[in-house]
Amino acid sequence: MATLTVPPAPVSPRDDAVQLYKAFKGFGCDTAAVIGILAHRDATQRGYIRQEYQTMYSDDILKRLSSELSGKLETAVLLWMHDPAGRDAVILRQALTGDFINLEAVTEIICSRTSSQLQLLTQIYHSTFGTHLEHDIKYQASGDHQKILLACVSKPRYEGMEVDREMAAKDAKALYKAGEKKLGTDEKVFVQTFSERSRAHLVAINTCYHDMYGGSLKKAIKKETSGILQRCYLSQ
Repeated sequence: MATLTVPPAPVSPRDDAVQLYKAFKGFGCDTAAVIGILAHRDATQRGYIRQEYQTMYSDDILKRLSSELSGKLETAVLLWMHDPAGRDAVILRQALTGDFINLEAVTEIICSRTSSQLQLLTQIYHSTFGTHLEHDIKYQASGDHQKILLACVSKPRYEGMEVDREMAAKDAKALYKAGEKKLGTDEKVFVQTFSERSRAHLVAINTCYHDMYGGSLKKAIKKETSGILQRCYLSQ
């Protein structure tokens, strides 16, 4: 005989806000209660909790959490409270302006997000921190690395756009000549291609490269480039 499973009652953001307020009261913070609530809610639910807390107590729960917690726990909990784009914005801000400039983290986020995700991310970054993401990148990155990051953030990279196959074939040939066919690597060709072409176009280049030379563009990138620029190319 089948067992009837009763779904759990939906969680009330208002009740969560009340419980969090109680956890903040008194001497010290009941961190176990805070974690017990926020660790078991998704991004949407945490957003509702934040709204309820603001409405009920005229206080921003993010500021309260920051004042009540510290260290890695504070960092983790504050990241929980953001949606994916907001979380990316916080991580980027910390990576670009913190005590330790982490350009690898910046590269991983920027080069792996879609154009629509990047558009939302840059908007949230500006509204949250009062500065443009491009400005912070210019201040902390330099050279070819800066050029690629700025291109990803600033230049439209439309997914699903119509691709010029003839242009893709020309780009594949240029990359081949700049790398495997050349003694040494012409980095300028790699930087120009990966900073000025859309993701859809880069996919077409990869296909043409394989069809024309029987090899993988990814393998060529690994062979001909290195370091953080290589990560930029491979992430796109």
